[in-house]
Amino acid sequence: MSSFEAGIAGFIRFRSTVWSLQTRHTSFEPGLVGVIMGPICEPSRPANRRERPARLPGEGETMINLVDIRYVRLGTRKLDETVAYATDTLGLELVGRENGRAYVRGDDRDHNICYFDGDPGDHTLAFEVLTRAELDAAAAELESAGHPVHIGADDECADRRVLAFINFRDPTGNGIDLVLRPFHSGVRYFPSRDAGITGFNHVGLRTTNAPRDEEFWCTLFNIHANDWIGPAPLLSFDKMHHRLALFPASGPGVQHINFQVESTDDIMRSFYFLTERQVKIVFGPGRHATSGAQFLYFDGPDGMVYEYSHGVRMIEDPDYRPRQFPFTPESFCVWGSKPDIPEFQT
Repeated sequence: MSSFEAGIAGFIRFRSTVWSLQTRHTSFEPGLVGVIMGPICEPSRPANRRERPARLPGEGETMINLVDIRYVRLGTRKLDETVAYATDTLGLELVGRENGRAYVRGDDRDHNICYFDGDPGDHTLAFEVLTRAELDAAAAELESAGHPVHIGADDECADRRVLAFINFRDPTGNGIDLVLRPFHSGVRYFPSRDAGITGFNHVGLRTTNAPRDEEFWCTLFNIHANDWIGPAPLLSFDKMHHRLALFPASGPGVQHINFQVESTDDIMRSFYFLTERQVKIVFGPGRHATSGAQFLYFDGPDGMVYEYSHGVRMIEDPDYRPRQFPFTPESFCVWGSKPDIPEFQT
């Protein structure tokens, strides 16, 4: 290699290093970057445009790589009543019940929700990672970022039906499990009520500071925002429009739980079914402006909100640009339904 070629190669490596520092450390002085790298480092963009976190080729390996959303754990003081609601009204299958816990599902996973005897405000959301090495690296990364990690003991793993897990809290205080090799079922999902459910799809979480929590999820995890409604980001780690949504609130907790259904007919059948049984409909039927999904939200025990939806947008275009929607009823529903959900109201 000539001295000229060596100089060019060295400069490229230096540019990559500075770029990485700029994208991974918000405290890095942008003026210094501009002096060193010139305008090519800072392409022009609208001042009010928010974009996905910048990532360099290969940089994803340093992030916590989520591959699936697995379950929600909800405390309840009314376990019998809650199980009856989940099976007879919501349309989930009771997988098992033991030691003050009830496991229910709406797909071929072992379970999607675990209801347990306990504080109704005790909520946990779980995501899956693929390998033990990734789980260990996630624990180290979270600890390094100032988020204490609890490593699950054998009895806790058995309770969650996973090989291993760690637990931590996001900046708002939401309980999060990262799980390794969660149990799968060899038996077909077979509900007592046919609501047309095809699978557990996403969760809404409450946040006391949406920009802060969005930065947490998008910096430490392979997560990005696909759209925003006001300050509320709709986040994903795969082609689904969103797997996690963060809605401003006064404290932590699961805000709603979503199950996909097969068709519009399933949404409308459930609308009439729930109405006849005096289950409160809190939003819909309608269609979301963001994901394009048709939806129906309704109340469950302990104030939990459940959602059926159909036709959610899949993000296939690599050049898709996230959109900012105003925090208005029209941004939540293009058909004109008005939400009776505090976190969706202006």
